[in-house]
Amino acid sequence: MKIVVSGSSGLIGSAFVREALKNNHEVIKLVRRAPQSPDESQWDPIKGTMDASVLQKTGAVVHLAAAGVGDHRWTKKYKKEILDSRVKSTQTLANAITSINNPPSVFVSASAMGFYGDTGDQAVDENTGLGEGFLADVVFNWEYAAQKVRDNGIRVVHPRSGLVMSKRGGLLKKLIPFFKLGIGGQLGNGKQYMSYISLEDEVRALFHLIDDVRLTNGVNLTTPNPVTNKEFTKAFASVLNRPALMRVPAIALKIAFGEFSIEALGSNRVLPSKLSASGFVFNNPDILKTLISAIKY
Repeated sequence: MKIVVSGSSGLIGSAFVREALKNNHEVIKLVRRAPQSPDESQWDPIKGTMDASVLQKTGAVVHLAAAGVGDHRWTKKYKKEILDSRVKSTQTLANAITSINNPPSVFVSASAMGFYGDTGDQAVDENTGLGEGFLADVVFNWEYAAQKVRDNGIRVVHPRSGLVMSKRGGLLKKLIPFFKLGIGGQLGNGKQYMSYISLEDEVRALFHLIDDVRLTNGVNLTTPNPVTNKEFTKAFASVLNRPALMRVPAIALKIAFGEFSIEALGSNRVLPSKLSASGFVFNNPDILKTLISAIKY
């Protein structure tokens, strides 16, 4: 299958491309710089320019490009970048997909569990409506940007990913040095829920979304077993064989991260109802197996 991928240099994208090539798929990577090999095609997701011909006779377009939510302090400027990097890039691909004669069979356009906002201790799934907050608004507009593709009769799937666990990036990469030094610990009161997925299962699930024609719209990519931050902290310390006696007070997070601390201290108890119902089986369904996989994968 020919697969066009955006965000191929990111944590999820690079792992997805490796697996696709391993399984003999043809991969075309969308890059912002000048192409350096035949498997690359230049695009400008913000200006809305790209060579739509690379999408001809494509089995799937997998759109994973976006600015990192936790990469910088949430200034007004960076919040705009978070939104634009998602909405404008999706619009660019939507316009290109709907402009060609032989469009892809499926558009897998990334999303996030932020759709549901802070869920407290209430479990939510795809039947739950839109939540409140900055990220919920971003995710709504991010998914809506693909509506043009949907209107043209092409299957669109939005993987609403949880915290993707891998030593190579994301939350875990930032936490590992602290935990190895024995100064890792729970955030705030530790009661907030964390919904997560191993990088290994994230990639497997993306291929499942491509293959299973029954899956459309939002699909939660989280394990069936969310844990509290306190439980996560205990499990991570155990996997690294380090103590985790520290506690990061909420006020310290607010000082260090500003508005983003609201998300860090928020609770997300998100269940993968559609994914599980479709027959997907997690290799790493619980936090211990996920963390062990994350250290290896």
